[in-house]
Amino acid sequence: MTRTTFALIRHGQTDWNAERRLQGSADIPLNDVGRQQALDAVAALSIYEWDVVVSSPLSRASETADLIADGLGLSVTARREALQERNYGLAEGLQAGPELEAMRIPGGFKEAEDAEATARRGLCALEELAADFPGQRILVVSHGTLLRLSLGKALGQELPGIENAVLNVAHHRQNHDGSAGWEIEFFNGERAELAA
Repeated sequence: MTRTTFALIRHGQTDWNAERRLQGSADIPLNDVGRQQALDAVAALSIYEWDVVVSSPLSRASETADLIADGLGLSVTARREALQERNYGLAEGLQAGPELEAMRIPGGFKEAEDAEATARRGLCALEELAADFPGQRILVVSHGTLLRLSLGKALGQELPGIENAVLNVAHHRQNHDGSAGWEIEFFNGERAELAA
């Protein structure tokens, strides 16, 4: 069995997070609170020595990864397109209210990536990282919805939202018979006992 450890970190806060707007694929930068959250995450991430740092190419995740990697004395290995946030289509930039509700359709929003496609894309990206860096410790900086849906698919259960720049640790195991499984050790900064 090969066990690969992941830190799965949602980027730090942006102005759109603070305003509770759907960001999706819109490239919204970190704000000062988000930059501080990234710096603060370094202490929690120091529980392990990380081998690889990978991020989404969107600037909020990319800058968070750069700040964390620098704090850990590392550099970002790669920016992977598959780690980008769910595309919310016409709903991006909207806050809760009638305008957002008018965009809803079964499974998501008009002209948006549906939840199942997002979950498959994200889980595939994580499993590709496990195959590329087997048995290593991989620090991934990505996005809340992508990480929540991907982990939920891996575990076969619905998970709550993921907070900005908090510790989530998951372990991917690849068995000799070709089967695989996931365990979550920390979720939103708290010890968790979730496995599939």
